[in-house]
Amino acid sequence: MAIPDYESLMFPVLRQLADGRERRVSELVSELAQVLHISEVDLGVMLPSGGATTFGSRVAWAKTYLKQAGLVEQPRRGIVRIAARARQVLDSGVEQIDNQFLERYPEFLAFRKRSRVMSTEPSPGGLAGQQALSVSAPVQAPHERLDEAAKELAATLADEILASIKTCSPAFFEDLVVQLLLRMGYGGSRREAGRAVGRTGDGGIDGVIAEDRLGLDSIYVQAKRWQGAVGEPDIRNFLGALVGRGASKWVFITTSSFSEPARAFAARSLQQKIVLIDGDRLAELMIEHDLGVSTVATYQVKRIDSDFFSDD
Repeated sequence: MAIPDYESLMFPVLRQLADGRERRVSELVSELAQVLHISEVDLGVMLPSGGATTFGSRVAWAKTYLKQAGLVEQPRRGIVRIAARARQVLDSGVEQIDNQFLERYPEFLAFRKRSRVMSTEPSPGGLAGQQALSVSAPVQAPHERLDEAAKELAATLADEILASIKTCSPAFFEDLVVQLLLRMGYGGSRREAGRAVGRTGDGGIDGVIAEDRLGLDSIYVQAKRWQGAVGEPDIRNFLGALVGRGASKWVFITTSSFSEPARAFAARSLQQKIVLIDGDRLAELMIEHDLGVSTVATYQVKRIDSDFFSDD
């Protein structure tokens, strides 16, 4: 059979995971190829970038969308299993799942909002795959579709980054934020200009960055993998540790979010400069500064050089 699009693969993915067993994504791809009778020729079809097979890429997209809707879980990197919520879906007798079906879940709608895709779905096999336009969506120009696809890919990558961080140790996370600030140019990007501190008795300080190359001023860092929104009392408590060290600049980084009172309190602080970075912004900065990510494909968009064809 021809290679199914990623929406057509959503239900087969869920059905294959119904036994509750954890699988590697590569194992899931192999099993589905046999169940769906994908030929060896079709299995060998590569994306235009050459970075992955089309079938494997589409299975991965189906898995990603199911995960965004809370139907699939990834307890560890590269491992996938069915989520409790999906049991109800399978027991209901549903035999087809697509993006419209997934929109009944708030988590999926939140993901769509983050990716800001208003008129096109991501191409299941990369940018050269099939596009699925919503009925009411206006037809976009090719460069607009590329831009929207890039936004969707970035949103998906950001979610994967945060999920991976949450499975790592607190010490790893503390070192990660120090690396990020160094990548951003603080301390002149010198590795020795930053260090993770986090230990018993550190007063809540998890890292210190020398803001300038001479070390005349320091930035103190808190890095917390928080559950729920960080509130104003939490900011006040950490501010006490900051004042106790005579520090004037502080960055609080969390994998979750900050409440509005917490943000307002940080903005009112006059003696100490407090910068709050939530999970979404953390992932954006890691992508922007190539920390924990790698480039798998690059597409060049070219236009005609009018001057070349001028007779003047």
